[in-house]
Amino acid sequence: MDLHVRYEGDDDPKKCTARKLARFDKAVLHETARATPYGVVLNPHADTALSPADADHGRLVALDCSWETAGEAMFEIDGEHRALPFLVAANPVNYGQPFQLNTVEAFAAGLCILGEREHAERILSKFTWGHTFLELNEEPLRRYSECANSAEVVAVQDDYLADED
Repeated sequence: MDLHVRYEGDDDPKKCTARKLARFDKAVLHETARATPYGVVLNPHADTALSPADADHGRLVALDCSWETAGEAMFEIDGEHRALPFLVAANPVNYGQPFQLNTVEAFAAGLCILGEREHAERILSKFTWGHTFLELNEEPLRRYSECANSAEVVAVQDDYLADED
């Protein structure tokens, strides 16, 4: 699965996981929406959840920008837009926060859901805290990856959200 990033460059370069992935040739950065290739776009504003049914696309696309600027308009990227289900961040900036994943965590989550756990482990291995993301989210990632479609992923997510209340 190819990983592509629509890169805004508005985060601290030292903490930018997309830049680090690009340095290790694990992802390709694109500076415009037009230059960003078509694929499954990880978009928290999407109406459809990512599911194993999306595995045949062959390309994941993420937007790398500050959470403060990650409004719906920023996601004007061609592709099949999918939202990631409930997961908890392990990165040092947002540790323990639900739905506050950084770029590498979003890619790793997507890869796990799409049945590419080893690929997720490889990209996370570049970060000292990377294994923690998989440990914190072990059960939900496994359950999401066993779903057939978006509706089933949402049903599993609902189990976790009910537990949060």
